[in-house]
Amino acid sequence: MSTIRVLAGTRKGAFILTADAARRKWKVDGPFFAGWEIYHLKGSPTAPNRIYASQSSGWFGQIIQRSDDGGKTWHPPGSSPAELKSPEGFPRGESNKFVYAGRPGTHKWYDGTQHPWEFKRIWHLEPALDNPDVVYAGAEDAALFKSIDGGATWQELPALRQAKGHLWQPGAGGMAVHTILLDPVNVGRMFVAISAAGVFRSDDDGSTWRPANRGLKSPHTLPDPDAEVGHCVHRIAMHRSRPEVLFMQKHWDVMRSDDAGDNWREISGNLPTDFGFPIDVHAHEPRTVYVVPIKSDSEHFPPDGALRVYRSRTGGDNWEALTNGLPQQNCYVNVLREAMCVDTLDPCGIYFGTTGGQVYASADGGDSWNCIVHDLPAVLSVEVQSVS
Repeated sequence: MSTIRVLAGTRKGAFILTADAARRKWKVDGPFFAGWEIYHLKGSPTAPNRIYASQSSGWFGQIIQRSDDGGKTWHPPGSSPAELKSPEGFPRGESNKFVYAGRPGTHKWYDGTQHPWEFKRIWHLEPALDNPDVVYAGAEDAALFKSIDGGATWQELPALRQAKGHLWQPGAGGMAVHTILLDPVNVGRMFVAISAAGVFRSDDDGSTWRPANRGLKSPHTLPDPDAEVGHCVHRIAMHRSRPEVLFMQKHWDVMRSDDAGDNWREISGNLPTDFGFPIDVHAHEPRTVYVVPIKSDSEHFPPDGALRVYRSRTGGDNWEALTNGLPQQNCYVNVLREAMCVDTLDPCGIYFGTTGGQVYASADGGDSWNCIVHDLPAVLSVEVQSVS
C-alpha cells in the first residue's frame, strides 16, 4: 500500500498532507518553519523519506533544510551555522555554504562581463534521479548550484551564466532559475528555465549550456522576434518516457517542443487565455497535459472568476475544461508556477495549490476535484511523494 505525501510550501511555512492510495482522507501536518517563506519542497526519488526545503527570509537569509524521516524532523545539512546570506555575509562554517564562481562584491558577484548578480533566494530544489546526496538548486538572481553531500555544501555551475547571461533581464517576479528538469534517458542532459531569459539545455551535466528558445516569440518585450534569449518562460515539463518532448507555459503562449528544445511551436489552441504559470504532464499518458489559465499578466485570477484546470489528451492540439469540484463563481485566486504536480499512482493524481490557501486534489486524472485543505497561507509550491 502506498502513502502519498503532498508537500506544500507557503508564504508562512511548510505543510505536509498525507493519505493512502485511495486519496480520500488527508492528514495535515505543519506548519514547519512557521512564519518563513518556503519557496519549494522536493522529495528524493531514490530515498523515499528524504525531503529538501528552501527556507527563506529577507531578514535572516536563505537556509536549506533537510528531513530524512518524511518530514517529522528537519535540520540544515552539515554543521552550524546554516544561514545563507549575500557573498560577503556567508557563514564561517561549511553548512549550506554556497560558493560562486564569480568575484564577490557588495551583495553581488560578477561574471566576466562585469554583469552584477545578487543572491536572494533558492526557488527550486531538484534531487538527482540516481543518488540521494546529489541535489541541484536554482537561485535568484539566475544561477544554478549543485551539492554532492546532501545539501551541506554547494558549488555553482557557472557555465549557465555564460550562455548569453549578459543579455538576461528579470521578469516581474525577478530573475530566477525556477525549473530544473533532469533527463531520465539521456545521461547528462538537463534543462533549466529562467524568468525572463528562456530555456537552456546542457548535454554534459552542466559543464556547458546553450539557449533552447527557437520558435518563441515575445513581441511585447523583445524588439527582435527571433531573439535567442530574453523570453519570459514560466514553467516547462516533460514525461519520463518521452524526454525529448517538452511542454511550456510562457508569458503568453503555451508551447511544445518535439526535439528537446531545438524548436518550439504554439499549442494554446482553444484555451480561454494563453497566460498562466504552471504546466504538468500526466504520469502515464505522455500526451496528456494540464494548465491553469489566468486572465492576463495584469489580472492574476481565473477568467470569469471560475477556477478551471484545462487538460489536453492530444499533446496540446485540443483542450477541455475540468471543473467538477472547483469553484465556478467569485473565485479570484492564482496558481503559481511551482504549485501543480502529479503523482505516479494509477489512476494518476493531480494536485495544485492557490494563493488563497487551498490545495486541490484529483484522484482520477482531473475528472473530479476535492479541496483537501483550505485556509493555508498563500501556496508557493506543491510537490508529491509516493512512498510504498
